[in-house]
Amino acid sequence: MATTSTTSTYASTVAPAGSGPWQRAWEQLRRRASVKTALVVIALFALMAVAAPLLSALGGWSPEAFDKAAVDPYLGGQPIGPLGGISADHWLGVEPVTGRDLFARVVHGAQVSLLIAFTATAIVVVAGTAAGIAAGYFGGRTDAVLSRLMDLTMSFPSLIFMIAMMSVARDVNRIVLMTAVIGLFGWPGIARVVRGQTLSLKHREYVDAARVGGSGPWRILTREVLPGVAGPVIAYTTLIIPGMIATEAALSYLGVGVRPPTPSWGQMIAESVAFYDTDPMYFVIPSSCLFLTVLAFTLLGDALRDVLDPRGSRT
Repeated sequence: MATTSTTSTYASTVAPAGSGPWQRAWEQLRRRASVKTALVVIALFALMAVAAPLLSALGGWSPEAFDKAAVDPYLGGQPIGPLGGISADHWLGVEPVTGRDLFARVVHGAQVSLLIAFTATAIVVVAGTAAGIAAGYFGGRTDAVLSRLMDLTMSFPSLIFMIAMMSVARDVNRIVLMTAVIGLFGWPGIARVVRGQTLSLKHREYVDAARVGGSGPWRILTREVLPGVAGPVIAYTTLIIPGMIATEAALSYLGVGVRPPTPSWGQMIAESVAFYDTDPMYFVIPSSCLFLTVLAFTLLGDALRDVLDPRGSRT
């Protein structure tokens, strides 16, 4: 009797009566210190990106403003002062040679980098989920065509193709082009995950009952199948966001991403390579922002995968 009472007490603590699967998942996530830390870091950088104009105005400098008084022309334009010129006027120091405020460029770089990453991720998730559900549910010729399209897209050397496209297309909006190109090569991965989940769901009893009850394909897909694949899709989404951020940074680092003077973290890291031995803070600050953002999304994605898609986390 005591054992039964203890078990019921523990069960009520872990999963309150009447709580649904999303409430139970949130309870599990909330008990993880890594998730709390990741959410704080993500919220901080998201707020930084949204409030970039306000933050740079608060610091007193725009990202394109030059401050020649902050660099020493007799030392090759090195920042005046310790730690890359950190002072009350320049909270994170200045860029060598130009004297542009590093804090203003970092917060505006967060806006550009996260905008590209989030928008490309949205394209990937929507396109991949739609293609995966269609291929898994309808099967036959639809599955064959979409599966071959997935194979064809995944067979491309995506990074080389991105570099070629970004190099050729010169007179276009680079942010829009980068978003479209990154999203173009990202959807097959999530489409394969969703296709596998849909194949296992389309013969479940509640789907067969909806079909027998006269529901059309659109209603079955949106009301019965889509909620069943939502968990893996959410977990996969948080895991591909770091890859999107890193891809944007890599393209900007290679010089085919966002054009100066528009700042991005990858572009700042590329420019800092020439000064890492004389002004290491110019390299450390944008690199730390990139590292912390990618790490936070990776930790959150791993936790979500463990909770929402436990079978996928064991494979």
